[in-house]
Amino acid sequence: MLWVLLLLPAWAAAGTACTRLCLVAVRAAAADTPDAAVGLDRELTLYEAAFLSGGPARVADVTLVSMARQRRLLLAHTGWATVVDPRGRDEMERSVIGAIGPEGQSRIAPVRSAAACADPVRSLADRLVDAGLAVPESTGSAVAAGMRQVRAAALAVTALAVAALLLPGPTGMPRGLVALWFALPLALTLGCLAIARVEIHPYSRWASPAGQRLLGTLARRVRGGDDERTCLASVAVRGVRAIGEPDLRAAFAHRDQPGRE
Repeated sequence: MLWVLLLLPAWAAAGTACTRLCLVAVRAAAADTPDAAVGLDRELTLYEAAFLSGGPARVADVTLVSMARQRRLLLAHTGWATVVDPRGRDEMERSVIGAIGPEGQSRIAPVRSAAACADPVRSLADRLVDAGLAVPESTGSAVAAGMRQVRAAALAVTALAVAALLLPGPTGMPRGLVALWFALPLALTLGCLAIARVEIHPYSRWASPAGQRLLGTLARRVRGGDDERTCLASVAVRGVRAIGEPDLRAAFAHRDQPGRE
């Protein structure tokens, strides 16, 4: 009956992980309440669309691209940012200029990182969460952690089942029945994962279901447009790969290589 000693931790792991994921899923689903739908008739700003699509880093990217297109910031293809106009037109631009520093020149990577962590981006995130358009950071991380724990539990149950079936000597029970006992907690974890994929799938890392609906409306509107705002909206939704200018796109290709000249 040594296999029973392996079955008990299998059930414990499966039960704990599935319970945690269910509780997290309930809290995540509560974010998409009717009250959170207020404001769905409004239009997203570029910064809001950028945050809901790609988070704080995307907001920094849109700010940099916007300033570069207006010739108030020079983004060289070597990965350097140079201030041309030191007067920021909003708090996002002022945070970028402040991140570049008093010398007026810096590599794009540290500027992007500093601007993404600045107070204006945090305030933007708080406003979007309060409006029900963004997923609270704690909720997104909790859902991801819960999914990982259930996957780990499924692997643990499988490993314990294999160990039980490989035990030497008589087990007192046919191996088929032993496998069946372990199949139950395995089915629990796999079923929980399948349900979670259906229930939690509409949630992205940043945008709530309400936010995703607004993003979808914006994406359909900007498709095929070529005016300045449409181009920036494309960058907000799709990222720097949507930049049309090769030199400007090359500048962002250096952002993760701070040591390269």
